[in-house]
Amino acid sequence: MRWNVTTPETGPAPSEPGIESPTESPDQAAAAAAPAAPAPAAPAPAAPAPAPAPAAPSAVPFAPAAGRRRGEPRTYDFRRPTKLSREHVRVLQIAQEAFARQATTILTTFLRAGARLELVGIEQFSYDDYVVTLPNPVFISTFSLEPMAGKGMLAYPLDIAMAIVDHMLGGSGRADQPSRPMTAMETTITNHLLDRLLDEFATSFATITEIQPALLGHEYNPQLAQAAAGSDTVMVASYTMSVGSREGEATLVLPFSSFAQALNNAASPQLSETALAKRRRATEALTARLNLVPVDVSVRFAPLTVSSADLLSLAVGDVLLLRHPPDAPLEVTTNDVTFAYAIASNHRRRLAAAIVPTPYAAAKDTA
Repeated sequence: MRWNVTTPETGPAPSEPGIESPTESPDQAAAAAAPAAPAPAAPAPAAPAPAPAPAAPSAVPFAPAAGRRRGEPRTYDFRRPTKLSREHVRVLQIAQEAFARQATTILTTFLRAGARLELVGIEQFSYDDYVVTLPNPVFISTFSLEPMAGKGMLAYPLDIAMAIVDHMLGGSGRADQPSRPMTAMETTITNHLLDRLLDEFATSFATITEIQPALLGHEYNPQLAQAAAGSDTVMVASYTMSVGSREGEATLVLPFSSFAQALNNAASPQLSETALAKRRRATEALTARLNLVPVDVSVRFAPLTVSSADLLSLAVGDVLLLRHPPDAPLEVTTNDVTFAYAIASNHRRRLAAAIVPTPYAAAKDTA
């Protein structure tokens, strides 16, 4: 009788979703009756949970791919092969890091605020490819590289340049800065700081070559800063620059052609005595072999100029006047280069040329 009474009370349980009615045994019915109470709370985790599940697998395939890639693809122009070797980059990195440290000290001292310049990397660009990476407007300073040819260029965001002026005038630099060219007074204040930075730049590069940079001017449109020809190869050092709460990217540009020889000299390792002796022996062997190379030598009269019409009208029996002075020696040449003078002679019934002093030396001795 007891089980007959409880069965109607648990009857509504089968109407709940996901719960079957107990029909096999009383023990199973009691077990089914227990979870009937929390049944109203069951739909909460069951309804929305499967919805975001498909989104998770869509992001998974990209993660391993990103891990396998070494970097973003870069365009390589075979007309402009890479000229900046690893040895060059290593030498430049030492100099640029030294400049960044000294520049950080100067900026902090001049601005009396937190400032930092930190090297990010050194890359090779054509000048045109570099210019298109700059925003417009941007603060650009060009400077000479005496005694080297070419110009250098320092570029950083215009708002940081204006904030630097604000700091040097006693301001906080946190206010919104104007996006316009600097006034004459602002330019003079900025030049004072840039002159100090260029002095430290010369000191940092003293291990590579001696230079005396001098500030040339400022520009705000990258297309108007003619620091190099469009196809010239330039070395671009990228920095992270921060002044107070402002951060941006600064770049220092140098012409590769001006520094190529100095970089090669700085990058070449110091040779040991054994290596130097080996090089000397190789030089001597090369010189000895060059002395045995056969060379075509010609003894000729002074060249004659003939018009095309006269040359085409030549026929058998025609006479060309050589106009060679009777007392002038003949030229001894090789590969069209005159290196001696001679007069016609004979040696054991063979035509020969006797070497004589050059006409200039003979004239000088006579005088």
